[in-house]
Amino acid sequence: MATRTTTSGEITFDQAAPARSLWSDALRRLMRNKMAVASIVVILFFIAVAVSAPLIAPHDPTFQSRIRNGGGVELPPMWAADGKPGYLLGTDVSGRDVLSRIMYGAQVSLSVGFIPMFIILIIGTIVGMNAGFRGGWVDSLLMRVTDITYAFPDLLFLLIVISALRDTPIASFLGGLPLMFIALSLIGWVGVARLVRGQVLSLREKEFVEAARSIGTSNGQIMMRHLLPNSLAPLIVSAAFGVPGFILAESFLSYIGIGVRPPMATWGGIISDGFASINSSPHLVWVPATCIGLLTLSFTFLGDGLRDALDPRMKL
Repeated sequence: MATRTTTSGEITFDQAAPARSLWSDALRRLMRNKMAVASIVVILFFIAVAVSAPLIAPHDPTFQSRIRNGGGVELPPMWAADGKPGYLLGTDVSGRDVLSRIMYGAQVSLSVGFIPMFIILIIGTIVGMNAGFRGGWVDSLLMRVTDITYAFPDLLFLLIVISALRDTPIASFLGGLPLMFIALSLIGWVGVARLVRGQVLSLREKEFVEAARSIGTSNGQIMMRHLLPNSLAPLIVSAAFGVPGFILAESFLSYIGIGVRPPMATWGGIISDGFASINSSPHLVWVPATCIGLLTLSFTFLGDGLRDALDPRMKL
């Protein structure tokens, strides 16, 4: 509450403005970042397309049309001279509707982005929290395991895991999506573990942690009620930056033929199929490539916005 002196010498008191929490203040600053807001709109659009794909897709993404056009099953887009009604982007070399496959491909890309990141946050938070808070031999053991995992090149590790498990039942379930989740999770948790450990090391000697210890709060409650909430801001930013990397990794693996198995539609697989007729139908490559670029850039800009919004020193 602030004081103010009037011209007559009388002292009055101004009503103090209501205090905003860290999260409400961060949301306010995030909404003032135009690029972050535009990125949220793009991400929500792709999520809406992915969720409603079974309802709005004009065709079955695995159905191979036998409509002939000059002796082949590949149809040009609807706006072309020989385009067919109902095939906005035409069909690929196998006669499958491209627009439908792109819609269903959004499901794969978003699930590969979100599900492994959720698993990584759980594993990395548990490892980093225990290593940073407990210290001693627990910290040494967990960090040595983290260092060994971190030493493997990410792409090489992905290729080894997917190739080694290629003929197992898990690789054939849902087109190999669970295998992709496992492979991405195995390489991604080390960064989160290091991040959380660093946060916990800087927080565990703070006054509020000592106060919790003095009243008999258990170590588990201290970690869950005090340390974890104060470590969420960098975790959220790290997750926003990590999702586009997973989307690109899945697209690359599907492009070279060891990612999600056909006939499941993926953007990387659509690009790979489209290169067979890139000269006559370049849209088979640039349309899914544009979707990958828009989605990954949106998550990157959102990560930038979250980093600025959750940093109390940044003022937008």
